[in-house]
Amino acid sequence: MLTYKAQFCCHSLFIHSQPETTRLRTCKAKPASKLGLEKFWFPEKSHCRMECRDVPAETLYDVLHDIEYRKKWDSNVIETFDIARLTVNADVGYYSWRCPKPLKNRDVITLRSWLPMGTDYIIMNYSVKHPKYPPRKDLVRAVSIQTGYLIQSTGPKSCVITYLAQVDPKGSLPKWVVNKSSQFLAPKAMKKMYKACVKYPEWKQKHQPHFKPWLHPEQSSLPSLALSELSVQHADSLENIDESAVAESREDRTGSAGGEGSDDDTSLT
Repeated sequence: MLTYKAQFCCHSLFIHSQPETTRLRTCKAKPASKLGLEKFWFPEKSHCRMECRDVPAETLYDVLHDIEYRKKWDSNVIETFDIARLTVNADVGYYSWRCPKPLKNRDVITLRSWLPMGTDYIIMNYSVKHPKYPPRKDLVRAVSIQTGYLIQSTGPKSCVITYLAQVDPKGSLPKWVVNKSSQFLAPKAMKKMYKACVKYPEWKQKHQPHFKPWLHPEQSSLPSLALSELSVQHADSLENIDESAVAESREDRTGSAGGEGSDDDTSLT
């Protein structure tokens, strides 16, 4: 985990969340052409950092763990659930999400581990194969090579979150997807997460306020699973989907679609 923490130190996208406005700036970002992203999406590492005012580190940590709450604020999610636990701070889970239309939606099976370190927290995951959850025909099985969050407390009611992602979505994607993901979707998702964090304490008080198995492992009812029953999911063992010629839908181009373009947070109550 400490090795992972060092990887969060260099970041390419800063987002500053404030009560009324959110501003962002980019830094150390390589041009897309230098990364070969004109037509294809390669599993390059991306980093995103957000300063959260009025959000304690422990609240952000809870929000990232709470699956039931994620279904409320994450408009991209199709289905998400925990499958089994390996140790008190590691489990296996499923997550499927909506991609910009008309691309095929993706899903992933990941082994996730987490570690509180004083006032800081780390959550990391990578893709694995689970014998009971093979790739589905209606979704493209993506690969998380290494994805995670570093949450650092900066005060009693403030923190900084750094997001590290190295994901292979399996397939060649059109340039507009790459541009939209890097310029709009990732920052918008981080801002939406911030809004969800602000509303979480009130929501949690109405929904099993004391149930936090990520903090209290004795509360978990997940079945145990031996690590030997899993294997690392390598990208080259999955089908490669060519979607490079797919055009952006009119809904997503105008931003009128709900999905990833929506800022509606009325469901967080």
